[in-house]
Amino acid sequence: MDPRSPHETMLRYEGRRLPRPEEEVVDQGLGFDLGTLVSRRRVLGFLGVGAATAGLAACGATGGSSAGTSSSASSPATASPSATAPAAEEIPDETAGPYPGDGSNGPDVLEQSGIVRSDLRSSFGDAAGAAAGVPMTLELTVADLAGGGVPFAGAAVYVWHCDREGRYSLYSEGVTEENYLRGVQIADEDGKVRFTSIFPACYTGRWPHVHFEVYPEQASITDSTSAIATSQVALPKNACDAVYATAGYASSVANLAQLTLATDNVFGDDGGASQLGAVTGNVSDGYTVTLTAGVDTTTPTGGGMAGAPAGAPPAGGPGQVPRQAEHRPGRRRQLHLLTGRTRSSPLTAERSTRWPDSSTTP
Repeated sequence: MDPRSPHETMLRYEGRRLPRPEEEVVDQGLGFDLGTLVSRRRVLGFLGVGAATAGLAACGATGGSSAGTSSSASSPATASPSATAPAAEEIPDETAGPYPGDGSNGPDVLEQSGIVRSDLRSSFGDAAGAAAGVPMTLELTVADLAGGGVPFAGAAVYVWHCDREGRYSLYSEGVTEENYLRGVQIADEDGKVRFTSIFPACYTGRWPHVHFEVYPEQASITDSTSAIATSQVALPKNACDAVYATAGYASSVANLAQLTLATDNVFGDDGGASQLGAVTGNVSDGYTVTLTAGVDTTTPTGGGMAGAPAGAPPAGGPGQVPRQAEHRPGRRRQLHLLTGRTRSSPLTAERSTRWPDSSTTP
């Protein structure tokens, strides 16, 4: 039984004496309110963080009982939280532009032996050239949204981008016989692919970027219409500024000064919010760019080349503005509404001509 009198009990709240017994609980003053808040947070901390800490301690104790696991249990985690976290939403679908090299507009590097590789800096096969520039490692994590956001293990990711002069291998004057800065990797059990490359230039009319296509598995990469996602990675300005101050990137300085993410014809919809890569590193050691791409195989894709007929290399050399477009807001949804096509429906030559009225750049 509570030894306190009924009067004493009425003058208390959560075991604490009320400083103004004649007033409501909400009118007891700032000091009383702060004390109540601190008290509640301590309780929540015990039930939440405290319980989690206890669970971790228990796991550590269990791991410590085995000689084979004790070292891993006590060593700090080094994985980036964003690298394994499922994507919150589907990566925006963009067109592959006029330089895809996937067979939808002329050359098809995806049918060549050696395309599955991690180091993209050198050409392969009969080509022998190499791309110079500030080192860049690109790490993409593909999440299967149709499967609840789990890692998309086994997905094939095709990556390509321009060199430090703004040229695309297979297409631009001087490098039509090269195939560097193009390659495919197969996602591991965590949905990750990792490429070694160089930091791309900023050419006229486009924010610095890296293209990629996602295929359901390696066997499907020889048919560009099998791609289940086509998008781009935007590169942060601070890294671009540092890289473009180095030798070989001189033309990128002036080109970047004329652009912003908000005015870019691809990233301008949302300022690249869901396509902006996270960057670490420096000019001397190179940069690492990471991005998580959510892929939903239940929605249609609007990727592909826009503008010129298939097989016709686009106009414009390094630093010139090709006449093909790369983006229309909501293209994936527009295509679905107009045709009812889903990702499982075949795409033919329409892939390269569906937006003939375009006039912007890749």
